[in-house]
Amino acid sequence: MFLLGRFAAATAALLLANAVFVPSATETKAAGANATSNDAAELAVLASPLAPWKGVSLRVLFTTEKPFNGELALIAPDGSVAAKSHERHGGPPYFWIAEVASPAAGTWRAALTCFDATRECTTMTREIVVRADEPPRPRAASGTVWPLRNSWNRATEDLYSAWIEKLFDAPLDAEPSWKAWHEVLRDQSRNLLFNYLGLGEDKVTMNLRPDCADFAYFLRAYFAFKMGLPFGYSNCSRSGKCYQWFNIEHPEATRPAPPPEPKIASATLALPEPAEPPATALAPAGVTPPKRSGATLSFGEYLRIVGDVVHSGSVRTSASDDNTDFYTVPLTQETLRPGTVYADPYGHVMLLVRRVPQSAGAAGVLLAVDAEPDGTVARKRFWRGTFLFAHEPSFGSAGFKHFRPIVRGENGALRRLTNAQIAKNSDYGDFSPEQSQLGVEEFYDRMDEAMSPAPLDPLRAMKEAITALEEQVNTRVTSVENGRKYQGGHGEIAMPDGPAIFATTGAWEDFSTPARDFRLLIAIDVVRGYPDRVARQPGRYAMPKDKSLAEVKAELQSVLASELAARKFSYTRSDGSPWTLSLKDVIDRTGHLEMAYNPNDCVELRWGAPENSDEASSCRRHAPSAQRAKMTDYRSWFRDRHWPARV
Repeated sequence: MFLLGRFAAATAALLLANAVFVPSATETKAAGANATSNDAAELAVLASPLAPWKGVSLRVLFTTEKPFNGELALIAPDGSVAAKSHERHGGPPYFWIAEVASPAAGTWRAALTCFDATRECTTMTREIVVRADEPPRPRAASGTVWPLRNSWNRATEDLYSAWIEKLFDAPLDAEPSWKAWHEVLRDQSRNLLFNYLGLGEDKVTMNLRPDCADFAYFLRAYFAFKMGLPFGYSNCSRSGKCYQWFNIEHPEATRPAPPPEPKIASATLALPEPAEPPATALAPAGVTPPKRSGATLSFGEYLRIVGDVVHSGSVRTSASDDNTDFYTVPLTQETLRPGTVYADPYGHVMLLVRRVPQSAGAAGVLLAVDAEPDGTVARKRFWRGTFLFAHEPSFGSAGFKHFRPIVRGENGALRRLTNAQIAKNSDYGDFSPEQSQLGVEEFYDRMDEAMSPAPLDPLRAMKEAITALEEQVNTRVTSVENGRKYQGGHGEIAMPDGPAIFATTGAWEDFSTPARDFRLLIAIDVVRGYPDRVARQPGRYAMPKDKSLAEVKAELQSVLASELAARKFSYTRSDGSPWTLSLKDVIDRTGHLEMAYNPNDCVELRWGAPENSDEASSCRRHAPSAQRAKMTDYRSWFRDRHWPARV
């Protein structure tokens, strides 16, 4: 039985947003009445663009909290079915998308029909008015960076999750990546909010290159900007202590005094392509470029300010602290949804984009995206090699977190909900400090249970770990290649001292790989130790009944060796020629990879090519002796897999 009423007000608010652009009182009244008449199934609906008209395509998104088999149909004013889709995405939230390229003017009906014979359900409909003429352009509101017309609640959170999943959708066996984040946003087939405001706002060059933390904030801000939702960000230390909060209703004070520690992210570096002047980034087409202060900040300028303030420490905040932008959640299938942020204890941030449930013997999978210092955005799987977890107070608090809801307070000002308020809120109720109480092994065991509740086939699970390692190696290929190309027209890159090699600014951050190589070394440990792990935890696996534990371990070791030797990849040598390696080569060169992160070395050395080998014969570049001496001093960090404490 579908739950009634929970999202009634929220869904009505989403649909009534069209009233901003629809002058007809009759149309406005109809939209509002329809929004509350069939609110079954915890439903949230998004029609794009904000003001539909016949000159642009109409896309409709339906989301629900509960899974069922259904079909979404878009019914034209004449009663004909113009588009339909039975493909259900996500989980949770679950969603359907349908699109009409050239909608006729008039009142359309979007109908989601439930086909489950095992449950009582009805067809859920929404009316959408499509104008015959182009709607008027929206106007800026004084005293805020963008006007508010919606609020954060379960409906808007579900729409946010569905938007994130669609934005980075790709087959499970694909390894999608993009050279810059704006490439994803400009892809209309992915971005359900492309030109949502009808201003041509997505056609302007985004003259920004977010790092991993900026990336999570920028996506949340982009969705909030389009949907008219509150947004804010904090000024925090590297250890995760926040001192000051800024929100869009105070554009005159959006940038704090210099933070206690220097900014690491390089979010404001120009992209290597022609760009509009920064002041016009995402300014509406045909509108006078905004001034650089006060309530007239453009969205692009605002992101630039956000990127100058936030960093990975903004996400590594304590689970018990209410004065933060994030709160920790329990490790369940319901909470680990698209849009969830992961704070790595060693300075990295990732964003979940999809959950693939366990089925037919295959393990469940969580997919995430991140932005690297060189500007690339790539998708990767959750596993111990990429999602590192540790309890080290000097690094802040690691784990999965949600953006803290921003609401209107009793005094009319925007504020963030506290942990206790989130726990009691019927739209959320998902705050939990449990991650801060888990040991490292307990954390990964809990994640295994959340992703794959049923015991796993040990052989298949190990192969999936090998695949994750392979993806990580292929990502490094791109990073090293970017450094090779940079070497061609530039001189020596300065190397920082001490722990700063993992986080700094400029070319070292963009083209060195100490943090990525640190994670790769841990990933190698996980893969080559997989047979031993199965032997230590046989109860976690569906062990063959006709084989002893020793026989299973021996089989795993044999398959591991053959798989590592069979999986190949290529990198480009200094002379432009390709060279092929196997995953076995990478594991055999683990010792070399402890000192392979310096972009001043040739790529052959960065892949651990043996001295005087044919592979190394094309090497013509070496890091200065002073830098090699520092790398020797720092080698123990990589050999011992011990991230150094910051000074």
